Amino acid sequence: MARMPLTKEELAPFKLVLSVERVGLTEDQFFQLCSDNSDLFMELTAQKELIIMSPNGLKSSWRDTMLAAELTIWARKDGTGIAFGPSAGYTLPNGAIRGPDASWVRRDRLNALTDEEIEKFAHICPDFAAEIVSPSNTIAELKAKLEEYLANGAQLGWLIDPYKTRVYVYRPGKTVELLEIPSTISGDPVLSGFVFNVSEIW
Repeated sequence: MARMPLTKEELAPFKLVLSVERVGLTEDQFFQLCSDNSDLFMELTAQKELIIMSPNGLKSSWRDTMLAAELTIWARKDGTGIAFGPSAGYTLPNGAIRGPDASWVRRDRLNALTDEEIEKFAHICPDFAAEIVSPSNTIAELKAKLEEYLANGAQLGWLIDPYKTRVYVYRPGKTVELLEIPSTISGDPVLSGFVFNVSEIW
C-alpha cells in the first residue's frame, strides 16, 4: 500500500520538503544535487518528495559516529560485509533514496555491483540499517523509514531513541521489539557477534 505524502505534523524542524514528482528529477540529477550541496543532507522518498535537512548538531553527530565506528570495527574483523556511516545513500527497490545513520551490507551482494554503481547511490537495500533520533527528525518519521527498509529487503533494523532511552528492533515478519533502557544491543544473527554498548550514547 502506497504511503501518503508527509504531513506538517509528521515533520521535525530543520527540514524542507519539496514535491519533485512533476519535475522528473532523475537519479543522476539527484546525485549531482547532493554533490553540489554537500553541507546539506538530502533524501528522496518513493513519493518523489525531496527532503532537505541541515547538518546534525555535535551530540547527534557523535552518536552517529559512535555507532558507525563500532559497526565498522566489528565488520572489519568479521569480514562478511562492509559497514557504512550516515553519508552513504541507497536507492531502494521502491525508488526511494535513503541514507541510514549506520548500515551494513553483505560483501557478496556488494560484489555483484559495478564500481560505477558503488560510486553513486547503488540500487541495493542494506541488510542492516540503523537510525538514531535527533532534533532534526521525529520518531514517527524514523519508524516509517525502518518499516521501509524492511519492506525493501533489510534483515535487521534498529531505531535508537537516546532521549527516551529506548531501542526498537525490527526484523522481517516479526513484531517490533521494544527495549527499555538497554545497556547493549545484539545484532545476532544478521550481525553475528556484534554487540553495541548503546548506554554510551544515552
